[in-house]
Amino acid sequence: MRTLSRYIAREIIAATALVFTALVLLFAFFDLVEQIKDLGRGAYQLRHILVHVLLSVPDRVYGLFPIAALIGTIFALANLVANSEYTVMRASGVSLTRIAAAIVRVGLAFSVLTFVFGEFIAPPAEQLAHRIRSQAITGLVAQEFRSGLWIKDGTSFINVAEVLPDLSLRGLRIYDFDQGYRLRSIRFAERGSFQRARTWVLREVVQTSFDDRRTSVRRIAEADWQSVLDPALLNVLQVKPEKMSAWRLYSYTQHLKENRQKALRYENAFWTKVMYPVAVLAMMMLALPFAYFQRRQGGVGAKIFAGIMLGLAFHFLNKLFSHLGLLYDWPAVFSAVLPTLIVLSVALGMMWWQERR
Repeated sequence: MRTLSRYIAREIIAATALVFTALVLLFAFFDLVEQIKDLGRGAYQLRHILVHVLLSVPDRVYGLFPIAALIGTIFALANLVANSEYTVMRASGVSLTRIAAAIVRVGLAFSVLTFVFGEFIAPPAEQLAHRIRSQAITGLVAQEFRSGLWIKDGTSFINVAEVLPDLSLRGLRIYDFDQGYRLRSIRFAERGSFQRARTWVLREVVQTSFDDRRTSVRRIAEADWQSVLDPALLNVLQVKPEKMSAWRLYSYTQHLKENRQKALRYENAFWTKVMYPVAVLAMMMLALPFAYFQRRQGGVGAKIFAGIMLGLAFHFLNKLFSHLGLLYDWPAVFSAVLPTLIVLSVALGMMWWQERR
């Protein structure tokens, strides 16, 4: 049985690697085409585009893991069925449970790899890609920390506590330096809203100015602020919850709760991250009964096409429950876990039905 498990594992790994290579190259090409549209904006050159696409690959690998694992497993098992190897295995007394156990071993390795990419490789690579792009196009340097979003605009450093859904700013601090990077003033504004090109209106402003020998404080109800920062750029600078690591999502969720702010979107993203490696295993389990069940209803190509459709269905199911959870305030665990449980239940149900036959 150990030899058989190794053989099945080798076939699945080889098929999945082939599918992965094709999908990653395809999506990298799409990313390249998308980025070329911005070629020449600011200092955004071809070398920046190539680096951006390269740094986006780990996130693509992470996102494609369930679909690639499903298609690769279906492809490997469909070949075994087409070559009558699967029939020989079953006729030799190998149960469906043992074959499933061999797939689970490979699936666990894929799940660990998914977790590693999603937690340690993809998030920093994706953030670096966005930082390189935004810096080349606008000259701005930005990074998000626990204290909020930090942006460098010329000789000014800007700290935004929160970017609201309408892309207005809350808790804005602006540190202005001279050319020698000596601090000249600090402005704090409760809120900031975009008015027109390069112009924001700050409300409830407290400005502290530092002269050579004295410090002065002024309170201003409303003031204009000139900056290259705009709402379109904020969309780029903001790190989407889905792109953050699970640990960072957990930390930020706790931070929002401590400050009595709504954290459901980040909780949903956190539990989705936790369940994603499990989803890889569930999709591979679905491939076993599916590949065998379809043995008389089309060739390998038809099964691969069906696998792609199943993968897309799972992807959209995940998105659907995520949006429904935010819309109806469902518990984050429920929204994130249910799609994977549905896939796993269908896989186990189909396996039970086949064994019963």
